[in-house]
Amino acid sequence: MKAQRTESARPVGDLLREWRRHRRLSQLDLATGAEISTRHLSFVESGRAQPSRDMILHLAEYLEVPLRERNTLLAAAGFAAAFRERALDDPALATARHTIDLLLQGLEPCPALAVDRYWQLVTSNQATLRLLTGVAPELLQPPINVLRLSLHPAGLAPRIRNLAQWRAHLLHRLRQQIDASQDPQLMALLHELQALPAPDADPANTVAASAIAVPMQLEVNGHVLNMLSTTTVFGSPVDITLAELALEAFVPADADTAERLRAMSTGS
Repeated sequence: MKAQRTESARPVGDLLREWRRHRRLSQLDLATGAEISTRHLSFVESGRAQPSRDMILHLAEYLEVPLRERNTLLAAAGFAAAFRERALDDPALATARHTIDLLLQGLEPCPALAVDRYWQLVTSNQATLRLLTGVAPELLQPPINVLRLSLHPAGLAPRIRNLAQWRAHLLHRLRQQIDASQDPQLMALLHELQALPAPDADPANTVAASAIAVPMQLEVNGHVLNMLSTTTVFGSPVDITLAELALEAFVPADADTAERLRAMSTGS
């Protein structure tokens, strides 16, 4: 089905070319990988040929374009959106929401939370809330941005023993997300976080920001919890909300942390 295309919309060929270049592919690379002719791809990018809806989705799949931006490509060509965006409390997503709640509860006593595309808190388990003592109330007003909550001097930052290392890790992840999506709101968030006070790196406590496992050492009630973060995403969602949702869990990196998390869950 065709949708009304606005006059101000950029041509779909321009957008496809931008994504191709962003992925550092030549026309030959994309044409070969997507199994189309280089000539046809050139005509599409230049506007000499109008791609079909299936062709746009095929190229977007190969270019790993996020679902939200795939809808933008379709709209630029005059087609209706292919992917819906619904609130997580929509009845159609009831099964997904129930699954998320079960996962978060099942991870107790480990802190775990769900965040959206912009790192805004969607939901969390009780173990997460137990870590937020002393955080400034304004940082806990919805929408709660968990990156801001972590790195702000009125948030968790003063209690993160390896703040320089953890900050570098979070900013590295955010830059990767920006590289994948080119989202201006995420770029603005990066600039905001970079402007927050930052400690000098401790050479004695250094792990590469891009390392697979980077611990967060958080002081809680006079004890340091040493935790590793893990991320879970939905495999092949066709809904934008689910595609942009991530589950973050913090698991103990040592036996002492595991015991303290269990003690905190029982109030002992």
